[in-house]
Amino acid sequence: MKARIVVGAHYGLKDWLAQRVTAVVMAAYTVIMFAAVLGGATSSAEAWRAFMGHGFIRFVTFLFIVSLCYHAWIGVRDIWMDYVKPTGLRVLLHVLTLLALIGYAGWATQIIWRL
Repeated sequence: MKARIVVGAHYGLKDWLAQRVTAVVMAAYTVIMFAAVLGGATSSAEAWRAFMGHGFIRFVTFLFIVSLCYHAWIGVRDIWMDYVKPTGLRVLLHVLTLLALIGYAGWATQIIWRL
């Protein structure tokens, strides 16, 4: 019996579904922000702070950030797995990507709650 070698990013349905769900969350957030801009939420700094001060908007913004980072993680991880063959380099790139995305999410969350 010959052992089958699995290479690449073959994670299947779970990651495919995660990509679609996070894309829908980001698209819905984009529509909300577009409507807010058209509605005058960005007419002044005070209007923007009042808009972003609502608990619901902060929640959906946090959801957007988490969705964006997870969406990016799946995509970049798959690129590393498909195109970077040396295992050590691939692991290093995975770790650096993950640390960067966690840092970005933390920084963005800090900005949201600072408003």
